[in-house]
Amino acid sequence: MRVLAAMSGGVDSAVAAARALDAGHEVTGVHLALARNPQTYRTGARGCCTLEDSRDARRAADVIGIPFYVWDLADRFHEDVVDDFVAEYAAGRTPNPCLRCNEKIKFSAVLDRALALGFDAVVTGHHARRDESGRLRRSVDPAKDQSYVLAVLTPDQLRHSIFPLGDTTKTGVRAEAAARGLAVADKPDSHDICFISDGDTQGWLRGRLGPVPGEIVDGASGEVLGRHDGAYGFTVGQRKGLHLDRPAADGRPRYVLSITPVSNTVTVGPAEALEVSTVYGDRPLWSGPALVRAELQLRAHGEVVAATVDASGERLVARLDRPVRGVAAGQAMVAYQPDPAGDIVLGSATISHAERLVTTA
Repeated sequence: MRVLAAMSGGVDSAVAAARALDAGHEVTGVHLALARNPQTYRTGARGCCTLEDSRDARRAADVIGIPFYVWDLADRFHEDVVDDFVAEYAAGRTPNPCLRCNEKIKFSAVLDRALALGFDAVVTGHHARRDESGRLRRSVDPAKDQSYVLAVLTPDQLRHSIFPLGDTTKTGVRAEAAARGLAVADKPDSHDICFISDGDTQGWLRGRLGPVPGEIVDGASGEVLGRHDGAYGFTVGQRKGLHLDRPAADGRPRYVLSITPVSNTVTVGPAEALEVSTVYGDRPLWSGPALVRAELQLRAHGEVVAATVDASGERLVARLDRPVRGVAAGQAMVAYQPDPAGDIVLGSATISHAERLVTTA
């Protein structure tokens, strides 16, 4: 096939491009320039779209022996990922920008352009697999699995995607890169949010949304415990940085239970008040049965929990076998087929809200 290899400048995408060439495909490398001002984005081990990364991707393409281009998608990235990130926090939700980047940039803008130019598929360095039926599966390396952030892809997008690394551990990928003479073999992985250069998400949001003072209240009594400069600086499950005027009577730590953007109120309470047993998701993308037992993942790198998922309506409803804590609106809920084939993605949705288990005496 004629394929386009998305090359971020990291070791994974470089090895993926090389493997695609070894498989007999006609490979062209492309780096996505996503930063309007690259100096404001994270560099070194922290970034994935800086000038440094572009140079690393070009050098890898030269070693592999494939044509290489840079596509400027900075405006599209800013609108679909950065602006969305700000809007979600302003609405009291906690977005996942990497998931949105995969959905809107790498497998929408890039794939659409690639197909229009006559390419058959896009190759990426994501740690995930596709089975013989085209279904998305977890990587063999559970520590590096990225199927959670790819679960937003449609069946058609998956049909035109190739993930060469899903059968290899990260250690194996680095060893292969070194054997191929790729300088990125020891390059550290990117972490955190690439467009927040200093890692201070709250400060970055404050610079764009401005101070919006509000109250921090006790979830049980409604008592005002403190004030904040912007509810966007908090996320469900947060314990540090609350700066409350008074400690809890029992001396136990308080956690953020909910964020209400209309009143600009942050509600806090004890850890057990975070426990939820039913999770609701909007914008479902579903390929499984309407009612199914599944293993549910509720945040990136989070543990899975057994659940009964109802996809019969316009939203996903997941009833958990046991309560879990820290479920935040705006994150993805991804359902996997339970054992013995527990690595197949059944579908996903964006968490809208969650409910605690109500018991009666």
